[in-house]
Amino acid sequence: METRGRRTGAGRSETATGRRGPALLALALLAGAALLHANLAAVLPPGQWWAALFHPTDGDIPQLILRDSLLPRLAMAILAGGGLGLAGVLFQQVLDNPLAEPGTLGVFAGAKLALALATLWGPALLVSGYEPVAGAGAALCTGLVLLLSGRRGHAPSAVILAGLVIGLSAEAANRMLVLAHFDALSDLYAWQAGALNQNNWDGVRGLAPRLALAALAAGLLARPLTLIELGEAGARGLGASTAGTRLAALALGVAVGASVTGFLGVIGFVGLAGPALARYGGARRLRDRLLWGPVAGAVLLVLTDQLVQRFIGRSGVPTGAVTALVGAPLLVGLILGLRTAREAPPAPGPVPVRLLRPWGVIVVLAILALAALGLSLTVGRDAQGWLWSPDPGPLLAWRAPRALAALGAGAMLAYAGGLLQRLTGNPLASPELFGVSAGAALVVVLVLFLAPGLGSAAMLAAAAAGALGTLLAVLALGRRARYASARILLVGAALTSLIGSVIALLLATADPRTAALLTWLSGSTYNATGTEAALACLCAATMLAVTPLLARWLTILPLGAETGRAVGLDVARTRLTVLSVAAVLTGASTLLVGPLSFVGLMGPHLARSLGFNRATEQLVAATLAGGLIMVLADWLGRVVAFPWQLPAGLVATVLGGAYFVWLMLRR
Repeated sequence: METRGRRTGAGRSETATGRRGPALLALALLAGAALLHANLAAVLPPGQWWAALFHPTDGDIPQLILRDSLLPRLAMAILAGGGLGLAGVLFQQVLDNPLAEPGTLGVFAGAKLALALATLWGPALLVSGYEPVAGAGAALCTGLVLLLSGRRGHAPSAVILAGLVIGLSAEAANRMLVLAHFDALSDLYAWQAGALNQNNWDGVRGLAPRLALAALAAGLLARPLTLIELGEAGARGLGASTAGTRLAALALGVAVGASVTGFLGVIGFVGLAGPALARYGGARRLRDRLLWGPVAGAVLLVLTDQLVQRFIGRSGVPTGAVTALVGAPLLVGLILGLRTAREAPPAPGPVPVRLLRPWGVIVVLAILALAALGLSLTVGRDAQGWLWSPDPGPLLAWRAPRALAALGAGAMLAYAGGLLQRLTGNPLASPELFGVSAGAALVVVLVLFLAPGLGSAAMLAAAAAGALGTLLAVLALGRRARYASARILLVGAALTSLIGSVIALLLATADPRTAALLTWLSGSTYNATGTEAALACLCAATMLAVTPLLARWLTILPLGAETGRAVGLDVARTRLTVLSVAAVLTGASTLLVGPLSFVGLMGPHLARSLGFNRATEQLVAATLAGGLIMVLADWLGRVVAFPWQLPAGLVATVLGGAYFVWLMLRR
């Protein structure tokens, strides 16, 4: 009786949802149509639309704008939204993962990086257009994501976590190329943002037949893909090859995503939202989702683009940056609703045997950090090649502040990452993956725009407040998922995407301060002052000094709240204190090196891999390792692309992505 009652309740819920879904889709369609009418009427009166299309007047600018700009833009929004919705349905069906879409599987990031590389070193590859190169890059990144997650059965959390980290790393590499070759890649970088602007119908004529063929192929794959739900044995019994079907569907999804990227750049989260809205509307069967997923994606992108044109302007913020504002909250909701049966928490692998002489290894780490600092101060490059300055006195004014700032920021990030990992029991917890660094960056950007001229203390307080607020939001949302470690990470990544889109909107205001903000957001230490560097190192040293006072808390907290209360620990106050310390450290480091890096992840992991298990020893080792990594990243950014300088944050992000790949492969 109980089971039957549950089924009845679930059936009623699904029926109610199925009734609301089409109504919401129709409402969105009506809103998009109303906005489209208003936007077109603002350019040309409705009575002249027909003439502008079929009997245009020579030299009539409004008719030209309507015919060759606004209507092609509308058509591209329909095609791109439908194509991304179709790709999302295919990925989700093959992987049995409601979070799969081109953006979360690395399709977009791989396509962007491949296009940048081809533009610089293989322009002949672009003679046939962007699509072949974009498709190759997308396939490589997606293949790497599936390889990494395959060791854990392609669990939803594993696939998306691998996709997000690979995507962040590829994006960091892409931005490094843009900074080093700005003149050659500036136009490509602006185009990659996902702008739908058109000046003729050529793009529509190119994309439409490709998507029509993709839709036909998806229709032919509908039955074999449906049989996958029966399992491998069941599908084989009905004459279907599951491996071939999965490969064909994945290839089709990658091709569609690469085609859209090749024509328009990155338009994120539409491939996630389209299928989700279709399911919400009652599309349970695959054939229904293959129809309504693209329709919902097209309606969503058209509505978003019309809102952008109405309230921001046709040539301002790219539509692709705005779609994340809609998609990121949806991603959070889907993450919290993941089935626990497929949940695979990110385990760090076997813990090494504890060191017999941990403080001896710590001394070695300290010596290595000092050696890296010495390398940064004495070795560089000039027009003649490598340069070693045994007496770097004249160069200290330029090199010392940035090297010390990198040392202090890396140490603080690693310490904060160690605190979060000890507090949550999550070996992949870090300020970067939890979205804490992005939250601090958002508040800093808002303060710079709304209250310029604040002092360093006020900026530190603002950054710390943003970091703490984001951290509390992530943990509050994670509470709904019973603090499942992988889900908290994914929520943090979704909030990072949301915050990143807000920052992109602010930077699109053409304010003269945006150039400096872009440099800072990339993690450059170029503008670090001696005072800031000294304060960063002092803050890191202070935390090392007080670590023994936190050791008891950090030893008990991973054992759970009940154990903590049993031994007399005020768990709530202790957690808030530890979170506040992590937030302040993250905010301070973000002010110095921006929100980009994986040092908060790498430092604690390196300490653990060396055999440091006790709280005090592990935090000290992680802090030294973090400082070492960031100093080396800053030095590499200074010399590897001379005379151009690469931000330390971007270099550390690429190194961190490689470390994450190695970490997942060795499990």
